[in-house]
Amino acid sequence: MCAVPEDSRFGTLHESQALSVGAPDGARVQVLLRLQSGSMAVFELEPGQVSTPVRHRSVEELWYVLSGEDEMWRRDAVGEAVVSLQPRLCLSIPLGTDFQFRCLGGATLRAVAVTLPPWPGADEALPVTGRWRSTAT
Repeated sequence: MCAVPEDSRFGTLHESQALSVGAPDGARVQVLLRLQSGSMAVFELEPGQVSTPVRHRSVEELWYVLSGEDEMWRRDAVGEAVVSLQPRLCLSIPLGTDFQFRCLGGATLRAVAVTLPPWPGADEALPVTGRWRSTAT
């Protein structure tokens, strides 16, 4: 485990010490650090689970997939698309985008997400009609 510096001006957090919560979409989230202009978290979805489809009210996100062989659906006012999620893939969820993801393979989906601006609270995610039937709680 890495040592945490004594100087509190610099945020330092080992993932094992992160708060674990349930996201509005049903994923498990490890809350990492935040700054004035953004926050970071690790999202996990177990094999066979499908997230609840949502749209954010005021934030957009960048995701970087760490593990899993999965899919994400995104829809905006112009159209929709499904992308295969695989390790080392980076994708965006722009403001106003409906999205949903599912874990198809045998490995847990794990992705690091940066939220801009920082995640404001529980009422940020609005439920929408998605592509697949949700199984995550």
